[in-house]
Amino acid sequence: MWSEISNIGDAALTLPVALTCAVWLALSNWRLAVRWVALLALGMSVVGATKILYAGCGIELPQFDFRVISGHTMLSTSVWTVALSMLWQACRPGKLPGVAAGLAVGAVTAVARVFDHSHTIPEVIAGWLLGALVALVFLHAYDRALKRAFSPRIAAVCLLLVSGIAYGHRAPFQQMIDTHSPQLCAFVRASGDGF
Repeated sequence: MWSEISNIGDAALTLPVALTCAVWLALSNWRLAVRWVALLALGMSVVGATKILYAGCGIELPQFDFRVISGHTMLSTSVWTVALSMLWQACRPGKLPGVAAGLAVGAVTAVARVFDHSHTIPEVIAGWLLGALVALVFLHAYDRALKRAFSPRIAAVCLLLVSGIAYGHRAPFQQMIDTHSPQLCAFVRASGDGF
């Protein structure tokens, strides 16, 4: 059961949903789309850096029971908070219900990652906080920007289609990190910039 819930945060689902949001944004204000993609990429880079440092270099913080930031939790929290908030605001005034729902989806993903023994509590808390930061920084800009109205029905249908197609698939990022991180860390050590 926890694995199925964890799939809500898998990059195979969240990145297509994030791309759907970016297209939706580009139709109303391309600068918002760029900002969304840049903020999400920044959050993913922070997660990726912790995973590379752990998988390739063995760097962790055992006193805090911390190895890596939970990518599933970060992606789930950021992507679903933005998607549900934008969808809510397209249908009704205010953003709080959409934001709350997205943050709750991220929290449920975090719990699932702990119960399926993928992450520790500090790792999912870090992922949830990073995801919330990405989403809330973006939504602050979204609220202040001028944008053209776009049909919430079309957006909702697109989000449902993408979610239905992508749910249950697994992105190969962790395998890539596990495979290539040791070589990257060995290269950095050999170049004299070692850890």
